[in-house]
Amino acid sequence: MAGNTFGHILQLTTFGESHGPAIGGILTGLPAGLVIDQKKVQKELGRRKPGQSIITTDRKEEDQVEFLSGIFNEKSTGVPIGFMIKNKDHKSADYDELKNIFRPSHADYTYQEKYGNRDHRGSGRASARETACRVVAGAIAKQYLEKQSINIYAYVSQVANIKVKKTYQELDLTKVDDSMVRCPDTEVSDQMIELIKAAKEDGDSLGGIITCVIQNVPVGLGEPVFNKLHADLGHAMLGINAVKGFEIGLGFEEVTKKGSEVNDEFYEKDGKVLTRSNYSGGIQGGISNGMDIYFRVAFKPISTIKKTQRTLSTDHDSILFEAEGRHDPCVLPRAVPIVEAMAALVIADHSLINLGSKI
Repeated sequence: MAGNTFGHILQLTTFGESHGPAIGGILTGLPAGLVIDQKKVQKELGRRKPGQSIITTDRKEEDQVEFLSGIFNEKSTGVPIGFMIKNKDHKSADYDELKNIFRPSHADYTYQEKYGNRDHRGSGRASARETACRVVAGAIAKQYLEKQSINIYAYVSQVANIKVKKTYQELDLTKVDDSMVRCPDTEVSDQMIELIKAAKEDGDSLGGIITCVIQNVPVGLGEPVFNKLHADLGHAMLGINAVKGFEIGLGFEEVTKKGSEVNDEFYEKDGKVLTRSNYSGGIQGGISNGMDIYFRVAFKPISTIKKTQRTLSTDHDSILFEAEGRHDPCVLPRAVPIVEAMAALVIADHSLINLGSKI
């Protein structure tokens, strides 16, 4: 199976399945000498772990990371950082009935056709459980970026038809985790929670949007033409389970405007070049321009729902199917740290690439 490694210089390779003994990863390319606070890594995993609230899956995993190499005396040594997270609360018997069923909108059929077999227990490698490995690596990348004063904040800005109408500048992004749904707008947060609870009780699922903001990015990150910064961010986000859309800056709305309305005019203040607006989302020509980078990631409603659906068996017989097991009615609250982690890996990777861009 190809496609298990992400990044150019800072590279993450992950391994493991949802119901296997463990998941884990190897992070290479991190310079030696970075102080790594393992408590911060564990805190990020806690933000992603299952069973953390009444609007997430009932599966209970502590997600305790074990570092196997690459860290000595709390500092990176420059060699690959190996880590592992043991699976403890996997109930494989819950998935026995799925052995001969292609679940609607799942990876069952495509995995079977591509590889000739599939792990039906919790979707195996296709499970979002794998993203815990990305959070570990992203938490380390965040600590690398902290040395450069680069901050990354993601939050839930929409669930179904309930939207945050305030701009990110109007919100206190340090308060994201105060909300069960990770929305810093209190009033909207309460509405989202009630909607998710109703969907859970109805055996259904909901999608939505996560907005991410990256602050204090220096000018010059991004590698035209094939590794433009926004292209690599899009690649990172679209590789997250259940993601169906990515837009940066004004995004798709920009097609409704004229050039005179969306061009970001330059000006100088205290010797620094700035733009009067930031419709381009902090990236121009594929290179960061020093303004805030902001983008939105669209997540579909998860495919596992407790409603009767029509599908096929592995013998291609038409059947009626109703899912069982423990699943999130809405992935967005737990996906916030995943979006932040992948953004951190991209920015840290391009920061390392940029060290060799000029004399």
